[in-house]
Amino acid sequence: MPPSYPELNPSTRLLLGPGPSAVHPRVLRAMSTPLLGYMDPEFLTLLDETQALLRYVFQTSNALTLPVSGTGMAGMEAILANLLEPDDKILVCAAGYFGNRLEEVALRHGAAVTKIEKPWGEVFAPQEIDAALKQSPAKVVALVHAETSTGALQPLEGMAEVVHRHGALLVLDTVTSLGGVPLKLDEWGVDATYSGTQKCLGCPPGLAPVSVSDRAGAVIRNRNASRKPSAWYFDLELLAKYYGPERVYHHTVSGTLIYALREGARLVAEEGLEQRWARHRANAEYLWDGLKEMDLTPFVPLAQRLPTLTTVRVPEGVDEAKVRGRLRDEYGIEIGAGLGPLKGQVWRVGLMGYSSRKENVTLLLGALGEILK
Repeated sequence: MPPSYPELNPSTRLLLGPGPSAVHPRVLRAMSTPLLGYMDPEFLTLLDETQALLRYVFQTSNALTLPVSGTGMAGMEAILANLLEPDDKILVCAAGYFGNRLEEVALRHGAAVTKIEKPWGEVFAPQEIDAALKQSPAKVVALVHAETSTGALQPLEGMAEVVHRHGALLVLDTVTSLGGVPLKLDEWGVDATYSGTQKCLGCPPGLAPVSVSDRAGAVIRNRNASRKPSAWYFDLELLAKYYGPERVYHHTVSGTLIYALREGARLVAEEGLEQRWARHRANAEYLWDGLKEMDLTPFVPLAQRLPTLTTVRVPEGVDEAKVRGRLRDEYGIEIGAGLGPLKGQVWRVGLMGYSSRKENVTLLLGALGEILK
């Protein structure tokens, strides 16, 4: 007998964890649109529109701006695989889980990694990057803009100037910042970045927007001819031939996810980036004020706190997993647990994209207060 299961009917959840965030209703409607073939002229027009919208969200004129098929990690893999040849040197700045992930991925692609570390939750200053590059020159410097594991926001002022002075490229992880906090690739001199759709863009997971400057693109084009990128699927030159005017087949792109990203980015453009950044900041401050009234303390100091992801210290004597379970089972609210050395010490509360609404914060604070009481 074939297996028999009931019709899909998942529980309703208010997604206030580190991701995914809630998908906007308009994005869900767009995803129900009938599919087109990946070479259909109408679909190719939608690809062009999606890329143009991504350039707006990234605040860049980079021609090589496109969504890689896969989650944010696919974006990380694509950027590192294309910029780094075996034995190339990369400086990784790690103060959290995803800084360490950059190191792991770079090593798997054969790069020579130098890592500077700080305690989780701290950020780096340009002087520290300068000192590290003087001691060990590198081709690439990798930073996490919004560290999802700690809730810290990395300042970028003066960073690109230091990196470029040493002849290196600046790579930025923007998975939890794109569309939620100020991000200006061209103005800040960022050479390459990757992100994800499931955070501040209000879309489901499955695509990783990337953007590469002309400077970094020249590095990719000038690779040793015998040393092509170590991942065929993530070869950005091959992908650019499909997303660009040549329209050379590479792989079957998910039309449903392209519809979702196009609509999510359209929503960003309708709201306006400045207004969207302000909304995320205002709702985060509303959360922080509510936590203060409950004698709950954010893990990261205000000056470097990330508006889209707040880490909250677990009060002494509280079973953090039990609180998360009760939030989920009794109130339908999902928040995240701590990672690495922060496991058991913090909760991670995400206010990203469509999830970043004042009524959601009010509900969370009320539920958390009842449980802790």
